[in-house]
Amino acid sequence: MSHDTPRQLLGGLTATEFLRDFWQRKPLLIRGAFADFECPLAPDELAGLACEEGVEARLVEEHGADGPWQVRHGPFDERTFAKLPERDWTLLVQAVDHYVPEVGELLEHFDFLPRWRLDDIMISYAPPGGSVGRHVDQYDVFLLQGSGTRRWQLGGRVADDAPIIAGIDLRILERFEVEDGDDWVLEPGDMLYLPPAWAHHGVSQSDDCMTLSVGFRAPSADEAVTSYADYVGEGLPASRRYADAGMAPPADPAELDDAAVARMRALILATLDDPAQMAQWFGRVMTQPKYVDQLVPTEAPTDVEALVAALQEGEELLRSPGSRFAWRALDDDRATLFADGDGIGCAPTLARALASDTPLDAGLLELPGAAELLAALLDAGSLGWADDFAEE
Repeated sequence: MSHDTPRQLLGGLTATEFLRDFWQRKPLLIRGAFADFECPLAPDELAGLACEEGVEARLVEEHGADGPWQVRHGPFDERTFAKLPERDWTLLVQAVDHYVPEVGELLEHFDFLPRWRLDDIMISYAPPGGSVGRHVDQYDVFLLQGSGTRRWQLGGRVADDAPIIAGIDLRILERFEVEDGDDWVLEPGDMLYLPPAWAHHGVSQSDDCMTLSVGFRAPSADEAVTSYADYVGEGLPASRRYADAGMAPPADPAELDDAAVARMRALILATLDDPAQMAQWFGRVMTQPKYVDQLVPTEAPTDVEALVAALQEGEELLRSPGSRFAWRALDDDRATLFADGDGIGCAPTLARALASDTPLDAGLLELPGAAELLAALLDAGSLGWADDFAEE
């Protein structure tokens, strides 16, 4: 598939216009976002993935044997699918881009957004009537129709405390009112962008309806505060404590007065408000792999000379499926490469190359420190030899 320009992908908008007017603001329906689109995965192949150990998959039956909106988690087997009714169920498989290179290549079309914001591509399959109910997601998503047709209805932005149906394993809204005009049937290649907290309801209109959901990472405030505090706390000396030198005698020894609270607040803010430290934490958090067990470290440290020789003989390293990379410049000569939750110091040119789509071949050895860093990433499981991936 050729690389669509953002204008085609975004319905005639430039990336700047889309980010200014729609991103995290309001939905956008894009007809023909991917011209002549052919789904890179067949329904049987998706079902096969859902039968594999370690693959996150769910089956949602609107009229299940044990009640409405029954949810089962994989791995499944062929007997499970053989017993399903002819309609009103959905199979969802997470992170298909980790397992199917052709699906992973679709992410290249979204390079108008930060790569470290991408989460994964989930693919759903449904016969007629298949749905997961009226719900909201707390992240941005592009819903690309892969095959068949799906009807989407939107209900506007809803509050965090919107009532949901109790007693089921899905967060289905109790109330859902379709806004005027927000009711469409999507065909292959059509795409719908939804910002966070926008109520939506998608129902399969045909056999073999497959929808690809390109989701984005957005840590919640409670997750971020807890994670950052833990990261900062690991590096703090035990001697850094609350202090109150020079305080006035208390009017009441039992009172926790404003001055004491202000001193504690100043200690916390001074400890946490460090932009350089926050950048290091943020890079690590946003590159943490979705599934840690997908990264397979080497059993023994890589011999750097042997690695160099292999690259010079024409072998190539690849970024492991599911690995995440980002980089940040510290100054003209230093940068941090973030790889799968770790931060490694190196030259900016090397960090940028490793975090991009640059081929990991002998040409990279011209950059200082490349061989040693490639060996470290290979040892960690963030990289692997192309021949090894081809054999899997």
